Amino acid sequence: MQIHKLYPIGFAANTYLLTADGVRALVIDPAQPRVFEEAERLKLKIETVLLTHGHFDHIGGCAVLQSAGAKIGCLKGEEKLAERFHLGREFGVTVPPFSVDFTVRDGEELDLCGMRVKVLATPGHTAGSACYLVSEKSEIALFTGDTLFRGSVGRTDLPTGSGRALAESLNKLRALSFEGPIYAGHGEDSTLAYEKMYNRYLKC
Repeated sequence: MQIHKLYPIGFAANTYLLTADGVRALVIDPAQPRVFEEAERLKLKIETVLLTHGHFDHIGGCAVLQSAGAKIGCLKGEEKLAERFHLGREFGVTVPPFSVDFTVRDGEELDLCGMRVKVLATPGHTAGSACYLVSEKSEIALFTGDTLFRGSVGRTDLPTGSGRALAESLNKLRALSFEGPIYAGHGEDSTLAYEKMYNRYLKC
């Protein structure tokens, strides 16, 4: 499994391009339209998009990818937030319109582009936030969106956020036997083992 990380230009989230065969790609949180150009440069065909949640800084590239044929999915219930291009206007950002093609549920396992994706509902940052545990052969990685960062966690003071829900979601991540790499919506990569040991919000 190859993971290509795109850091944002300006204020936006990290974007992740994943491929198992070097041909088909899964994108997690296409924050900006330039993800399409990056995929073309890498000679990847983006088939599926998964959103960790619906905030504007994670969805800016959805419209261009959908126009190119990609199907867009998120946790059931979060599509309403995503399709409202949430908070974009408040931050002076225009998000091109798109629609969510499919929704997923907690515990669901998907086969996407030759990779296995397990859905983990992790409400707190938003009511429909999700993390994705992606595996291909012996490689496994966890994509945490704005639920868990290196050394920190997502804010809960925006609409549909909940500190209590986030605490329960962090307990859920803490309980995972997986301790490998995590890729967050903002900032640098980490491992779940490191966060369990040093992140004050996730310490065992």
